[in-house]
Amino acid sequence: MVRGIAFLVGAAFTFVLAIALWGSVSGLISEPPAPTAEEEFHLHPKPAHLASDGIFGRFDRRQLQRGFQVYKEVCAACHSLRLVAFRDLKDLGYNDPELKAIANQWVIEQPSINPETGEATTRKNVPADRFPSPFANEVAARAANNNALPPDLSLMAKARHDGGNYIYSLIGPDAYRPQPAELLRKFPDAKTPTGLHYNPYFANLNIAMPPPLTQDGQVQYADGTLASRDQMAKDVAAFLTWTAEPKLESRHAAGIGAFVFILIFCFLAWGAYQNVWRDVKH
Repeated sequence: MVRGIAFLVGAAFTFVLAIALWGSVSGLISEPPAPTAEEEFHLHPKPAHLASDGIFGRFDRRQLQRGFQVYKEVCAACHSLRLVAFRDLKDLGYNDPELKAIANQWVIEQPSINPETGEATTRKNVPADRFPSPFANEVAARAANNNALPPDLSLMAKARHDGGNYIYSLIGPDAYRPQPAELLRKFPDAKTPTGLHYNPYFANLNIAMPPPLTQDGQVQYADGTLASRDQMAKDVAAFLTWTAEPKLESRHAAGIGAFVFILIFCFLAWGAYQNVWRDVKH
């Protein structure tokens, strides 16, 4: 008796749930939701064609150093790199004296405590330190950026879909532009608010960050490469791809090695099979 009642209750619940699900699905089919401005005008990232792309990709050390220079001179004023230490830059081709100089000359010093007074102070960076944040805390960061919080860039290339291409497109020469007249005609309420900037590569089309790369030659590359806006965007995208996955090359090498091993093993297994069963009539 109890089992029968439980079965009926369960069947009724399943029936009601099915009706509700069918009502939702049929409603979406017959009256699909109207497209939004983001759906119609958001652009997918353009390919940056970085040297690290693909299963055989490897980092271009010269490009990584140029990207680090762009981060240092343009991005570091607002964005932190809290998961990267100065000594990690050795992978970019810097030697120990250069690493010490980079750390020591970094504009933002390392937070510390005065051992004599116990008061907060700062000290020069050393290679073992991670990159210090440009702001003391989140409140200070928002106060300096019109209440917008600049994200940490350590893992940005992995935190966003198609990360390297996304970064390249977001700050590239065609990223910041006036709102299209068609957008305002179809979506009058989608006008970019004061203090924000229209960028079709950003998720909601309006970004708080002003254009970081404003002109060609904004950075004077140490290797003499022409620092066009497109080149600077590509270089910093390559650098942030490295910060997000510094072991990318070894991972690619391990994957290729595993594939070759499995391929050879398959041939050996096939040969062993042929040898063991060669005298057996089928």
